[in-house]
Amino acid sequence: MAYLPNIIFLSILIFSVWFFIKNIRRLFHNINLGKKIKRNDNSSIRFKRMLKIAFGQSKLVSKPISGILHLIVYVGFILINIELFEIIIDGIIGSHRIFAPYLGSFYNFMIASFEILAFLVLVTVIIFWSRRNILKIKRFWMSEMKGWPKKDADNILYFEVILMILFLAMNSTDSLLQEAQVESYIKAGSFPISQFIRPLFHGTSVDSLIIFERTFWWLHIIGILIFLNYLYYSKHLHILLSFPNVYYSNLEKIGKFDVDNKIKNEVQKILFPEEAIEEIKSETIDKFGASDIFDLNRVQLMNAYSCTECGRCSSVCPASQTGKKLSPRAIMMKTRDRVEEVSSNILKNKGSFQNDGKELLNDYISTEELWACTTCNACVEACPIEIDPLSIIMDMRQYLILEKSAAPQELNSMMTNIENNGAPWPFNNQDRLQWTNE
Repeated sequence: MAYLPNIIFLSILIFSVWFFIKNIRRLFHNINLGKKIKRNDNSSIRFKRMLKIAFGQSKLVSKPISGILHLIVYVGFILINIELFEIIIDGIIGSHRIFAPYLGSFYNFMIASFEILAFLVLVTVIIFWSRRNILKIKRFWMSEMKGWPKKDADNILYFEVILMILFLAMNSTDSLLQEAQVESYIKAGSFPISQFIRPLFHGTSVDSLIIFERTFWWLHIIGILIFLNYLYYSKHLHILLSFPNVYYSNLEKIGKFDVDNKIKNEVQKILFPEEAIEEIKSETIDKFGASDIFDLNRVQLMNAYSCTECGRCSSVCPASQTGKKLSPRAIMMKTRDRVEEVSSNILKNKGSFQNDGKELLNDYISTEELWACTTCNACVEACPIEIDPLSIIMDMRQYLILEKSAAPQELNSMMTNIENNGAPWPFNNQDRLQWTNE
């Protein structure tokens, strides 16, 4: 019976890791529903960008207040979870603060640092919650941020508050048991923050303190494991995906669009028939542009899963600011929702997709949204982790034009004029300069 807590802990840990790996495998499967794309060039440049933008948070500080607050939570999350290794080892073998004898006085400094960071994270999360729910900053209250997205954002903040309080409460009762010289509670660690919680437990018996400390310990580690597995269902998946998302982001200059070489080759043949143009050998294209997630590439699908739903893209979008239906953030959220729907369909049908009569276009993203885009790239520049909503918009526009001939009337008129007159205006070559006579 002495080893029962360790067996229970190990069972919970194994199940949590198994469930996490299962979700990560599903994530890879979902991203791989997209088309392959070559983004392995310039590895040194990509790695440096990843360190600067994803790890260094360089684009977040463009909004100093939220950027600094996010940096505190980010650093706190990374450093405080170092103690997670100790907790896991203690849970498996039944030890207590196993690293303390090996780290000496540095262990005291480390625990003190964790506590200060935990307090700062706690204060920061409360500020974040207030910005969302009391100040009601506009980008957090746009139409797409209702229902689950709104609840998810708040759930994350509640999770972090509870985890930090449990961490400090655990240390507080632990320090009291150390002072009481209870067997197995070795004297280790410095507690500059949790000491202020200790008065809540003054007068409590040693047996009750042990129950409190063990309860806080179990709730803290189980809470972390629940949070780990909640990531897949949350916008906080960017904790894992922001790094590969930045690494595989587009290195071309902002505003430069991809050219379909097959179309380019055919146009060149028409315009310059006298020039010998080498045939481009590539697989036959059976569809131009994108109408569903299968037509998008894997980086675009990873973009959808990486979206933090921070709304920076939509807050700078001129179409969104002027009341148009378009929201770049909504484009990414709808793409992710469609991928999840397709993924569930495939799982339900044992590995094959059964046509459900739906597509990303029209069923999730309307043509009104697509044509509201000015292609200014403000959303791409604003994103803190290099997500590119514009690439999805342009691929779906290409489908509408080349496959459905469904461009707006103004655009159709312009293309007809270019075809007939060699210019966007409805004048033939001879009449172009008539305006100079007036």
